[in-house]
Amino acid sequence: MSVFKGSPLGELARIRHVRTRRISSYDRTGGNDDRLHVAPGATAIMADIPGAGCINHIWCTMVSDQPDHLRRVVLRMRWDNEEHYSVEAPVGDFFGMGHAQSADFVSLPLQMSPANGRAFNCFFPMPFSDRALIEILNECDTELLFYYYVDYELHDRIDSDLGRFHAQWRRQNPTVGIPDAGLSNPDWSFGGTNTDGAGNYVILEAEGTGHYVGCNLNIHNLRPRDWPSHLPWPVTPDDLQANPPGLFEAFNWYGEGDDMIFVDGEVFPPGLHGTGTEDYFNTAWCPAVSYSAPYHGLTLPGGPNWSGKVSYYRFHIEDPICFQQSIRVTIEHGHANRRSDDYSSTAYWYQIEPHKPFPPLPPVEARLPRPD
Repeated sequence: MSVFKGSPLGELARIRHVRTRRISSYDRTGGNDDRLHVAPGATAIMADIPGAGCINHIWCTMVSDQPDHLRRVVLRMRWDNEEHYSVEAPVGDFFGMGHAQSADFVSLPLQMSPANGRAFNCFFPMPFSDRALIEILNECDTELLFYYYVDYELHDRIDSDLGRFHAQWRRQNPTVGIPDAGLSNPDWSFGGTNTDGAGNYVILEAEGTGHYVGCNLNIHNLRPRDWPSHLPWPVTPDDLQANPPGLFEAFNWYGEGDDMIFVDGEVFPPGLHGTGTEDYFNTAWCPAVSYSAPYHGLTLPGGPNWSGKVSYYRFHIEDPICFQQSIRVTIEHGHANRRSDDYSSTAYWYQIEPHKPFPPLPPVEARLPRPD
């Protein structure tokens, strides 16, 4: 009988013969300096666990003099003495929100908790058969103070069909769109066609056998356009349906990008083709207010006329997207890829090893958010 948990509540009463352990940053001298002191440019080991088991929870918080440290600090994980990292992402992005920002939100696998979202939690299960290695890289210019828990179980063995957890960060800054000169704003925003998906923003490309379980997507709207003072903000679905004078002439919605997920070498059209940016993230009608739910949310809604920085998440916990050979998760940047905005994302998935090596993580200067 497997020693792994089923659904969180349905299997809670089942007695499992495992050993529960924790590694944390507690002060080994018995004092109160319960943190790692990570020098600039240094890598610190959070956990190095031999044998078979499963990490069930990671909590951390940190202190840095640099306001953009959530993009400068990198979280890395390797399983079973593999050569390549299975997790490599800026720490803020890994825990669900980009732009080197944090905010209180609650989802099932990831949470940012008070105060001001600076307590980070991950509940994705992370099985391993021989070894689990978790590292933190400080690419700040100053010392990083890092507090953490890693809660895990030790098993005699794990089942051979358990995939390993993966997370990868990507950025395209900016995406390649088209100029709006010579076109009306409605024509530029809603016109054109995309019949191959070739120019879409790529959230994930993976090879092997596994299932994609979600992402967060961060967009910085780079097109300056004022919101008319005579129109209310935020816009409601009724406003969009009524189309008051001047609305769509001023419209600077960053969305309208269809999600397209290509599985096992599919060509266009893929078997999973969506209807728009906010639709993939289970919202609707150009949302402009913060919201969080177990499997989807808008943690950073941007400003008037959808200006500035936004951050979404979508987790496929009840509906994982399975692949036997490969997967390519993409989304248009504006309808027909017409917009040129700053896109970044973290994808989460499980697969049987080995995995396709990740592209090199961009240097710190290429990871930093644009100024507001």
